[in-house]
Amino acid sequence: MRVKRSVTARNRHKKILKMAKGMQHNRTRSFRLAKQGVIRALQYAYRDRRNRKRDLRGLWITRINAAVREHGMSYSVFMSKLKAANIELDRKSLAELAATEPAAFKAIVDLAAKQ
Repeated sequence: MRVKRSVTARNRHKKILKMAKGMQHNRTRSFRLAKQGVIRALQYAYRDRRNRKRDLRGLWITRINAAVREHGMSYSVFMSKLKAANIELDRKSLAELAATEPAAFKAIVDLAAKQ
């Protein structure tokens, strides 16, 4: 007995076409082009979930550098003095403090400057 695949194939096609929503031109209508686009989009999503962490770290460093320079110090000097003072704050929390709590950040800079 032969196997009819119309229901299975239609469901598979609908799933891919739903994932291709928002793409342009024939990628939203043609299953073959939609499948190619979805595969590529998922590859980019996988890669960029890892790259996001890299990008955010760079952003935090930039924010800390800008805030520390207002107090007459460079980023690299500040980080080395933090380590010498045994202050173990990560860059994410330092950047958050620099943006939202300037007084608390200034206190940390002053502690580090004593080293």
